[in-house]
Amino acid sequence: MSRFIIDPHMRLHEWVAVEKGYFDEEGLEYELSEKLTKKDAQADYLGDKVGAYQTFEKGRTCDVSSACHWTVNVAASAGHGKLYTECYSVSPCGVFVHPDSGITKPEDLAGVPISVGYQSGSHYSTIQALEQFLEPDQINLSFNEGLLFARMEKLIDGEIPACSLFSGTYYFLDQLGFKKIVETTFMMAGMITGEPDPEDVKKFYRALQRAQHDIDLRPELYTHYYKEEFPKRFHTMMDLRYFGPGERIVFEKYSEKMYDESRIWVGERDIFPEGNIGDLSYAEARYAAD
Repeated sequence: MSRFIIDPHMRLHEWVAVEKGYFDEEGLEYELSEKLTKKDAQADYLGDKVGAYQTFEKGRTCDVSSACHWTVNVAASAGHGKLYTECYSVSPCGVFVHPDSGITKPEDLAGVPISVGYQSGSHYSTIQALEQFLEPDQINLSFNEGLLFARMEKLIDGEIPACSLFSGTYYFLDQLGFKKIVETTFMMAGMITGEPDPEDVKKFYRALQRAQHDIDLRPELYTHYYKEEFPKRFHTMMDLRYFGPGERIVFEKYSEKMYDESRIWVGERDIFPEGNIGDLSYAEARYAAD
């Protein structure tokens, strides 16, 4: 029997499920992706304009992973995997700047380059949040600094003026005294790659639901797992008493309405310049376990 390969997205649930033995109790033969632990932040730099969507397009080497729901929608609609619709999650996210930058409110970000992951959650969510304060031509997104840890390190080192960060990195920048200018919380969705055993998929999500209960009850017991995914450079700087639970999984349906409305929103903002947001319906794009 092949192992079920898991690639989380900066969240505590998989680590808690391992610690508590929930995967084992479910009878899931699993393996956590080696890509989880980052020794070097710049390992997150995959090239200019390479983000979550491009990794789905290339083909992920795991059975289950996650990303922002916008990217998962478009990728699934384009046939790069199957959207898991039995739950979704929500992650804290925000745009951060140096405390001495002189930027104090969202309007001050007009024209300022904001580092985001290309066609990733930070890309969409920054637009979604700043549209309330700025005109479209005032929102200046920069896509050249890499994925999450690469751009976090560049903000800390003063190489970029502003950056969108989520989950563990969100708490870390807050702990260090960086200023959050705007909240950009966003939804994530699961993606099933290949043809794993449907029973394994069910076992995986049942274990995560049990882990969610533990995190809700005593989050402070599990925040140390953020260090499993953070680059080693930052471990001694991290005061986990400041860290919160991060992403929360909501075990309710990711509906056809959510799918359709999200893809319309993406299409209206030309986030995919080539205009290709896929043409598969919800029924065709979703993972059908039964």
